Amino acid sequence: MLRKLFLPTALIFLAVIFWVSPNSKDIAAGVAILLFGMIALEEGFKSLTEGPLERLLSRATDKFYKSFLLGMFSTAILQSSSLISVITISFLSAEMISLVQGVGIIFGANIGTTATAWLVALLGLKVKISALAMPMLVFGIVMRFQKSRSVQGTGNVLAGLGFLFLGIHFLKVGFDSYKEAINLADYAMTGIPGLLVFTGIGILLTVILQSSSATLAIILTALAAGQITYENSLALAIGANVGTTITAILGSIASNAAGKRLAGAHLIFNAVTAIIALVFIYQIGWLVNKLADAMHIASDDYTLKLAIFHTLFNVIGVVAMIPFVGRLVNFLNRVIKDTASVAERPKYLSKSALAYPQTALSVIVKETNHLFDVVFEIIAHGLGLHRTQVLKKKEGSDLKPITTIDVEEEYYRRVKYLYSEILEFSTRAKEMHT
Repeated sequence: MLRKLFLPTALIFLAVIFWVSPNSKDIAAGVAILLFGMIALEEGFKSLTEGPLERLLSRATDKFYKSFLLGMFSTAILQSSSLISVITISFLSAEMISLVQGVGIIFGANIGTTATAWLVALLGLKVKISALAMPMLVFGIVMRFQKSRSVQGTGNVLAGLGFLFLGIHFLKVGFDSYKEAINLADYAMTGIPGLLVFTGIGILLTVILQSSSATLAIILTALAAGQITYENSLALAIGANVGTTITAILGSIASNAAGKRLAGAHLIFNAVTAIIALVFIYQIGWLVNKLADAMHIASDDYTLKLAIFHTLFNVIGVVAMIPFVGRLVNFLNRVIKDTASVAERPKYLSKSALAYPQTALSVIVKETNHLFDVVFEIIAHGLGLHRTQVLKKKEGSDLKPITTIDVEEEYYRRVKYLYSEILEFSTRAKEMHT
């Protein structure tokens, strides 16, 4: 009931805001165009890198540092930690990578996603982006309607960048127009209350937008327009880092226990990183100033300083958490256990594995082997034998006798159900990827 009421309530709320404050239309349009650009950018890179990226992810299983670097560079290129998180959960659910490697990818993705702040701070706010946005949109849309998948992907990337820059332009116009009516910086909060309140706002904004990159773009634009203070922008950036975990959590709902463990690792890592950043925010701020001086960045160039801060506290979080990866994995394995009965329900099939052909095929093979084990167990127990006796691994004299089972009942309860699930999953996978 609440979900049905959410959309009309949100639309009515926006209509009232537009009526009360006409200047808010520019900001709202900027956010909408920015998000659309993020979606187009993600779709474009996904279509261009889907095969190579999946092959790289499936091979990143031997070394932690490889998975970390892969997560960092792929997220920096794709401009979407959410996409990397969802793909990683899919591969982990299909047991194509281990939880340790999945954690490595997530750690790397947190560093890679800071590239968005640098892109916006260096380019989006320093150049007349409307001059860049329009040609990108024109070329991107023309290429989007071509038949070639690679040309379409390139068109999506160009259109996505165009919409991204155009959204930032509208945000700048909106925040500048607010200066005449109201200065949001007048509501700035200092000290611990300010840190906590604006961290909470950052979390809430990212949960709503479903994109920490979009949240950072809005924060940087508001900071450049003087609508928020530098200190409050630091807290907002910390909150955005925590809020982005909601995407991984939502993506893990349809996955098995392995996917849920990775979402848990993502949440724990970002929460610990946020706590470190909040506790040592003034020390990190001092280090940001030193780095800014070394990079010859002006003392009042707060947008670039925020980009440095965003990267720095994420790096500190990774350095702090790497020694505890083993303990984190053991903790998650102990706390989040498989709730489904291995004998009666699919062990590997999950909705998240349907997203990519490699993961779908992998889980089908694994589930078929699982079905074979179930059938073998039923036949052996139906004959009153242990499976080890059939395989001649142990002598029967040292094994307790087995009470024969009702083979027909076990077939309907376990084999038929698993078989039908495999068939249904295979059909859905074929429909999605042909």
